Amino acid sequence: MVCPSCQRSFLTGSKCNSIINLMIFPIIISIIVIGLAFLLVMSFLSEQKKANKPDKKRDRQSIMREANRKLAQDPHNPQALKMLADLYFSEAAWDKAFPLYNLMIDISAAHAEIDTVTTGLRYGICAIKMDRAADAFKGLVLAHKFEVNNAEVNYYLGQAFYFSGDYEKASPLFKRTLIVYPSNMEVYRFLGLSLEKGKKYKESLAYLKQSIDNNPEDKEVLFSLAEAFAETNAIERSVKIFTHLRSDPTYGPKSCLQVGILHANTNSLEKALQDFEIGLKHENVPADIAAEMRYRMAQVYLKMQNISEALGLLKQIQDITPDYKDTKSLIIQYQELNQNKNLQTYLIANQSDFILLCKQIVSSYFEKSISRILDITPSNDNTEILAEIDTSKWTDVVLFRFYRTSSIVGELYVRDFHEKIRDTKAGRGICFTAGTFSEESRKFIDGRPIDLIEREELKKFLSSIKVSAPEEV
Repeated sequence: MVCPSCQRSFLTGSKCNSIINLMIFPIIISIIVIGLAFLLVMSFLSEQKKANKPDKKRDRQSIMREANRKLAQDPHNPQALKMLADLYFSEAAWDKAFPLYNLMIDISAAHAEIDTVTTGLRYGICAIKMDRAADAFKGLVLAHKFEVNNAEVNYYLGQAFYFSGDYEKASPLFKRTLIVYPSNMEVYRFLGLSLEKGKKYKESLAYLKQSIDNNPEDKEVLFSLAEAFAETNAIERSVKIFTHLRSDPTYGPKSCLQVGILHANTNSLEKALQDFEIGLKHENVPADIAAEMRYRMAQVYLKMQNISEALGLLKQIQDITPDYKDTKSLIIQYQELNQNKNLQTYLIANQSDFILLCKQIVSSYFEKSISRILDITPSNDNTEILAEIDTSKWTDVVLFRFYRTSSIVGELYVRDFHEKIRDTKAGRGICFTAGTFSEESRKFIDGRPIDLIEREELKKFLSSIKVSAPEEV
């Protein structure tokens, strides 16, 4: 085979330089052109990227510079105020944005270009973020006036009412917000808390449960849910949550107090004491919570007839908070009981021990007498014992009535006692009370076979007798 240009054969193995040169040259040129084109495109794209990427530092500085320049000429320039306020707001610099939005609200009547709704809303948001809920109303109420159905305005106005303690007004605003944002868990949270704190316990449950399902570690919602359960008689569920919260550093003391009260109300007295003891071991327990726990503990000890422990707790309360509830009068009362065991039994012992004491009073009331008990009738407000009394000088049937109350016994009760004396055909009646009788009661017994024994006389009498084992009736 012969090459037409140089007349050399390919078969000889020699190369044809002209053909090679003709083939390689265009390829080299193409590679160079493509490479240059690629470099130009990449360079262009790089410049475009740089051009499109904002220089935050430069933008912030330019905004500040332009705004300050305008404000130097006019301190009320709406555009400049908005530029600065919006910049600070975007940076969450609430304390810097707040006074600027405040000024914009003040001058908005003279400047139609100011967006009243946005300005009022952002003013309110700044106030809430700074824990100044009372100040938030100025902007949020203004924004709400112009756009009643603005969900964001309703949400933050609801927060302003919530943090101000006006839960009645907060709840409907959160409900309106929920219509627009039905999946927003923060709205569920605030609505549930508002309803519970506003004592709408049953209604609050659904929202609190939804919120806690979303965030099981939200201790504030858990505490409110437990309170709502307690108020709707779901006691077991309430106790479970409060018990879970007992160790929490923030909600622990309050939870210990609440679960202790629930246990005390159901006569689980040992559990109640344990709850209060755990609560008092917390660090930095608020003074009012600590006082209430000690007060409740004292009540539990009194139920258990452990007056010494109760007095110790009451005195602790008095040392810290002298005028707390009826602590002072309780100390006086129970110090007296602690010294007079019979008076203690009369006032706070169980019914069987009380009746045993009453029988001893009957047998000891008349000196050198023999008594035979005919009937014992306990009721909600008193206990009656009908007995036959035999002395060296007389024998008669006597009706004894015992009131455990420390308050005033009125004339109607004494009249009723007189009727009972006649019904039982008793020769006389003796009525005891740990309190006093009214003046009308004393006048009523004049000329009638009734003796009235008030607290002071009862105390002296109880101090003089010893309670023995019960006799056979």
